[in-house]
Amino acid sequence: MDGRRLRTAGFHLSAAALSALWLLPIVLVLVTSTRTFDDIAAHGVGSMPHSFSLDGFRQAWVDGGQQRALVNSMLVTLPTVAISLGLASMAAFALSRYDLPLRRVLLLLMLGGNLLPPQILLIPVSRLSEVLGIYDRLYALIGVQVGFGVGFYVFVLHGFMRAIPGEIQQAAVIDGAGPWQIYWRIILPLARPALAALTALSFTWIFNDLLWAITVLRTDSQMPVTASLIGLQGQYVSMWNVIAAGSVIAAAPTVAVFLRFQRHFVAGLNLGAVK
Repeated sequence: MDGRRLRTAGFHLSAAALSALWLLPIVLVLVTSTRTFDDIAAHGVGSMPHSFSLDGFRQAWVDGGQQRALVNSMLVTLPTVAISLGLASMAAFALSRYDLPLRRVLLLLMLGGNLLPPQILLIPVSRLSEVLGIYDRLYALIGVQVGFGVGFYVFVLHGFMRAIPGEIQQAAVIDGAGPWQIYWRIILPLARPALAALTALSFTWIFNDLLWAITVLRTDSQMPVTASLIGLQGQYVSMWNVIAAGSVIAAAPTVAVFLRFQRHFVAGLNLGAVK
């Protein structure tokens, strides 16, 4: 019993130490964002705060262009998530519930496309967007994000939908339901945990993306919030309170989405583990 208690206490102490180490940078950014520039310049970034001010958020939001950049990120992220999951769910439904020819080949092609490093496709994607005349447009970024995300979402949803008992679909067919009714009224509600988990993941990936944004966009007025952080750092250089405030603003939407879908996200992971 004493050995078990020691192991339990050691586990909790180790977990607490790792959690504190992981939370330390986040706390430092939050504290820095609420300090004044004079306080940081006089005492250093890592010192105890001697002031409290939200002026850094105002400067990042208004003067630093975070307001416009956050709107751009939402204009890209929300349609991309909706279109990607809509197309992926329909494709996964067809591939998992019907005996289509070459369906295994299609799944392998989708999986193989996600194994390619995106760095080797930067120049082709940039040149293609220029040829099509959509360079430096938000819908160009939406198209790129949809194209590179659908394959992975189909692969994940295919596993969930394939595990749904076939008797449910057969009963719906006997009752006169067509493919669209089966997809919309039966399969999608049953796949809600998987869709919620992918919604949280895809929102985080797309919102935080920097690589594709700086590949197909050029002007500052079109940049999403992650790319605008680079400009914010160059604009304010040593004003760490403004840079930290901009980082908090950029991270807030993804944190809110994760907290909103946390229960469904965990349920989706558990469901996948059981199956």
